[in-house]
Amino acid sequence: MSENQAFQKIQGEIDANDVVLFMKGTPVFPQCGFSATLVQVLSLMGVKFKGIDVLADGDIREGVKAFSNWPTIPQLYVKGEFVGGCDIVREMYQSGELHELFAQKGVAVTAASTGE
Repeated sequence: MSENQAFQKIQGEIDANDVVLFMKGTPVFPQCGFSATLVQVLSLMGVKFKGIDVLADGDIREGVKAFSNWPTIPQLYVKGEFVGGCDIVREMYQSGELHELFAQKGVAVTAASTGE
């Protein structure tokens, strides 16, 4: 798969889903601690999201890094916007900024706004 094809596939997932988490493993069985942390944050907030297992597709694994110009995985997208990786999203969750972002974007949150 060419980089362009990988980018098209990545963009397609981002366009088709309000919240997309490019991660190692699946939401049910994350394959790294950072991915597990973001699954936990989204689950605690009650946010519906699509997990994309980058370990199942090497083109997506490398492509998403170039697509976002961000060197690490996991990567969270909300309504087409790249939010960040594990540290950024965790800090946003703890400060309440993540809840505000979901509210601004019109994404349903069915649980508490922070981890405190």
